[in-house]
Amino acid sequence: MREPRRLGDILPAVASSLGLEEELRLARAMASWERLVAERVPAAAGASHLVQVSQGVVVVSADESIVAQELRLRGRELLEAFRTVPGGARARELRVVVGRGRLRPGAGGATERL
Repeated sequence: MREPRRLGDILPAVASSLGLEEELRLARAMASWERLVAERVPAAAGASHLVQVSQGVVVVSADESIVAQELRLRGRELLEAFRTVPGGARARELRVVVGRGRLRPGAGGATERL
């Protein structure tokens, strides 16, 4: 009988075999962003969502303009912290898009509303 293995240990290999590495990377980044915002900008928790991380740019949607403003004001701090969390990335820019509803990555790095 095989020794049990942790799901987190085998998930990257399974994702790779299914061609889902990018989706797994984005899901980890999204979860880390949510925790990071909840910890550092509690007022924005649940009202902002990571949409995309590409070429040094983190794109985030914010439900309200006041949330977007707070994220922009704390942008440098958030990006520095994002570099250190699991699934985080080195980014030089934070772009915040205001609008109700979540955005999702589209073809070619564009975003579209869900």
